[in-house]
This record gives sequence, structure tokens and C-alpha cells, in this order.
Amino acid sequence: MASKTGPSGNGRVINHIRVLRAAQHGMTQGDLAKRVGVSRQTLNAIEGGKYAPSLEVAFKIARQLGRPLAEVFEFVES
Repeated sequence: MASKTGPSGNGRVINHIRVLRAAQHGMTQGDLAKRVGVSRQTLNAIEGGKYAPSLEVAFKIARQLGRPLAEVFEFVES
């Protein structure tokens, strides 16, 4: 799981993209990035918790993984 500190520093967004990609018959970052319409580098940064996606991109990622948004991304308060 990856994390990203929120703007106010009182929470973080975690994601389960890597695990969910693996469950999709070994879907690569490049495969998912192409389907979502972002670069592999962008998807890598999102998956690694270095970058929080826009809401639109988050929904597209969840759709391509066949999961509800809340199963792919979570906001955890500190």
C-alpha cells in the first residue's frame, strides 16, 4: 500500500492498485495507464503514493480494475 499526506497533514490517501492489478491476470502499469489515458510514469507515481490522482483519474482507474472507488482508494485520518 502506498500513502500520500493530505494538504492539511491530518490524513493520507492509500491505494491498492498494485494488488488489484496483479489480480487482473498480471496487468502491467503500462496496460492500466494506457486504458486510463495517463503515462506509465504517472500511474507509477499514483501507485507509489507520490501523487494523488484527480477524481476523474481515480474513477477511471477503479473502473478499469473492475472495483468500486472505495476499494481502490481510501482516505485514512491520522
